[in-house]
Amino acid sequence: MRALCALGAMGTPATAFAQARYDKENKIFRLDGGDVTYAFKVNVAGILQSVYWGKRLPDRAPLAAPELSGLSGFDVTTNVVPQEYAGQGGGLYAEPALKVSYPDGNRDLVLYYRSHVVSGDTIRVTMSDLDRPLFVTLSYTIDRATGVVARSAVIENRGAGDVRVDQVAAAGLTLPVAYDYRLHYSTGRWAAEWTLQDRPLTAGSTVLESRRGSTGSQNNPWFQITRATTTEEDGPAWIGALAWSGSWRLSFDQDVTGRIRIVGGYNPFDFAYRLKSGATLATPTFYIGFSDHGRGGASRVFHAFQRDRILPQHDGHVPLRKVLYNSWEATEFDVNEAGQIALAERAATLGVERFVMDDGWFGARNNDKAGLGDWTVNPTKFPNGLTPLITRVKTLGMDFGLWVEPEMINEDSDLFRAHPDWAMQFKGRPRTQGRNQLVLNLARTDVRDHVLEQLDNLLSKNDIAFLKWDYNRNWSEPGWPDADVNDQQTIYVAYVRNLYWIIDELRKRHPGVEIESCSGGGGRVDLGIMARTDQVWPSDNTDPLDRLSIQDGYTQAYAPGAMMAWVTDSPNWVNKRQTPLSFRFLSAMQGGLGIGTNLNKWQDWDFLVARRYIQSYKRIRQTVQRGQLYRLNRANEADRRWTNLYVAADRSQAALFTLIGSTQKLDVMPTIALRGLDPEAKYQIETMDGAAPPVTMPAVASGAYWMNHGVDVTLQGDFQGVGFILTRLR
Repeated sequence: MRALCALGAMGTPATAFAQARYDKENKIFRLDGGDVTYAFKVNVAGILQSVYWGKRLPDRAPLAAPELSGLSGFDVTTNVVPQEYAGQGGGLYAEPALKVSYPDGNRDLVLYYRSHVVSGDTIRVTMSDLDRPLFVTLSYTIDRATGVVARSAVIENRGAGDVRVDQVAAAGLTLPVAYDYRLHYSTGRWAAEWTLQDRPLTAGSTVLESRRGSTGSQNNPWFQITRATTTEEDGPAWIGALAWSGSWRLSFDQDVTGRIRIVGGYNPFDFAYRLKSGATLATPTFYIGFSDHGRGGASRVFHAFQRDRILPQHDGHVPLRKVLYNSWEATEFDVNEAGQIALAERAATLGVERFVMDDGWFGARNNDKAGLGDWTVNPTKFPNGLTPLITRVKTLGMDFGLWVEPEMINEDSDLFRAHPDWAMQFKGRPRTQGRNQLVLNLARTDVRDHVLEQLDNLLSKNDIAFLKWDYNRNWSEPGWPDADVNDQQTIYVAYVRNLYWIIDELRKRHPGVEIESCSGGGGRVDLGIMARTDQVWPSDNTDPLDRLSIQDGYTQAYAPGAMMAWVTDSPNWVNKRQTPLSFRFLSAMQGGLGIGTNLNKWQDWDFLVARRYIQSYKRIRQTVQRGQLYRLNRANEADRRWTNLYVAADRSQAALFTLIGSTQKLDVMPTIALRGLDPEAKYQIETMDGAAPPVTMPAVASGAYWMNHGVDVTLQGDFQGVGFILTRLR
């Protein structure tokens, strides 16, 4: 059966047979989509063996993988075969995907193929242990447009007794023997997220993980692997990300045969999951992609997949991010009806479309020591409730949003006084506070239901279009004393599942509401939470120069259209750095644009500058949020500019940003060669601030000219930048 014509990652037509299929003669499974082929087989021993993951192969090209045997008595066959999903047993010394323990002390687990089902773009393979009734069903689904493969597993106990799962991954992946692989990933901390790292993959193990109960900023669950010849725009690049908002782990090993093995899923640290008779445990989904157009190509593949398959849709499409104003820097906790209305009136004159009131509106919330958990309007600050403020915001032509932190609790709150046992804790042990707060144990169904009820009431009684959902600390004392002792460590799974359930249920009841995921900045950005929230907050650090590297790190894996970026006050609170308002706008316009300044202190000139840039942003918003991102230059010794190009999907428009922290020694800057335009079309160029383009630059030229000759941009001074809009002429 032939499939529909799919589009390759770079827009090239690629006609294929059914996207998922099984070659019965050779016992090979194959998935094709975009410009990617993924294949694995059942070997002679009945083990699932990796075969191929990379650039799409011709539909009838032979696919074969040698039957492997042990290298010696030190490395038997089980350890040499690159398994798709390895159990901890049979002489395996590599990282297992699944490790279990039975009540009789047996911990040996070798998984053999039993059956499979191929349906459309999905393959499901069932395996089981040699003689124990433990079954694993692996799921593979390929996206026809991008070739991104979704992998996951379900563990099922069909026996009469309990099984303790000690380690469980979503997938195992293999890359063939080579000695020039490089691993790219990001690390960070609060206000310094998304720092890019690059290291060779050699013998030994590299582990990326979070033990924090949530995604975390210390590592983020994505990776890219390249070869020595790979550049930003050329060469092979494999990319992957785990869709899980709890503790996670990714391990990368070059095994004894020289292959690269990747295993990712739940973090086994402090993990134990009792699987009762008849019970199942589902893993998160591990999304993996490939491009032979370099690191930039891999990012664009992932961005397109997220826009089409991950981000929530409203009325059948992913909405564009509105220009928002957030009141935090202007008022912090000192919010009240009159002050918020005054800010809203100023914001409306800029062309802002969404007004968001931040922390301080509820309970006894006058500082960060009280009130969390009490999601009722503070009667002193808002004696008439939120209705007068919301009504005024809407008459100004904006919708209304609100900050919440529903997973947390202060000890100084009515909720804690009524339910101290609802806080995560070990009985009789001290409770460690972070930002003066504790974590509610969402693994408990009574806590889960209470949180949903509070948020549902808030949205039902007020015309709220948007929630900024914050999460300002990680776990400590991850106890669940009311659960059976054998089930207490399932908190790592149950908490996140209930978080997802709350958000999913809230969206069912209030389908028009949009949500932003925030965790003190970028502490909870992953494909699991992004499937349920419309936008994410990558960092509390809004310094516009720092943001260029933060946003560069974020976009390696995640779509710019979901990334919020704010224009805030100068000097910025992080570095006390003073920057021009134009520089701050050009930095923030490269995602979803927000304004977070104290508008009460702005002068007329500030409002004039802001209006110009907001008008330009609305012109290019669809291109920035839904187009293809080309990272033309990352600041380096040869060229200190940060230069990004966003090209509309139909190539009708492009938005070029180039910014620099400082210029030195009258250095001559290289010409910027654009990418992704229609070479035959004519494009008109103009600046985002309304100024005339440099006299050395033609007002109209072909796409070929802009890509081959390029754009000459001379920047002088500190914190300078320029933005250009290129529009294709009919």
